[in-house]
Amino acid sequence: MKKIEAIIRKTKFEELKEALLSSDIDWFEYHDVKGIGQSRQERIYRGVQYSTDVIERVAITIVCRELLLEPTISVILKVAHTGEIGDGRIFVSDVAQTWSIRTGECGDTVLRDKK
Repeated sequence: MKKIEAIIRKTKFEELKEALLSSDIDWFEYHDVKGIGQSRQERIYRGVQYSTDVIERVAITIVCRELLLEPTISVILKVAHTGEIGDGRIFVSDVAQTWSIRTGECGDTVLRDKK
């Protein structure tokens, strides 16, 4: 099993949510996050000066079977891409074990996916 953590632009979240739900991913968690990137410049928008060093993004966490890893990453890369600096990052790590709290079942069979 693999854990995918993607940090994306807030403006791409709804589109990515729909793409993931229409693919083989039927559950993921997300939350708003703030981070500090390499850009440290000030920008002016409608006469108000903003600092760009704190970046607001959405973090998405998905746990899936290995056979869904590449298709899921492909969906994220396709949908979240704008070509601009700050599109985000994807991190992949191993998941050693999982349990269903309701049934007590253990292993990757507790992950509901369509494959």
